[in-house]
Amino acid sequence: MDRNAQRMVGKVISNAMDKTVVVSVERLVKHKLYKKYMKKSKKYYAHDEKNAFNVGDTVQIVASKPLSKTKRWRASKLISGSKK
Repeated sequence: MDRNAQRMVGKVISNAMDKTVVVSVERLVKHKLYKKYMKKSKKYYAHDEKNAFNVGDTVQIVASKPLSKTKRWRASKLISGSKK
């Protein structure tokens, strides 16, 4: 893996597909008018070669070349959660 690749940490919300997990990444965004910080989340499809990650696990995803129409990320390591 590339040392300078973009990385994010998020929670696995689905592992129903073969070799694919859906990861929800949250970030804090400041509201323009009210100056209040709000949580925004986005879903990313990540490649999981060994089907190692389960729903609820916190994982790190790394940007990669396009693997399919929607998959542009690889799940690289488990941050916290259950181990198989």
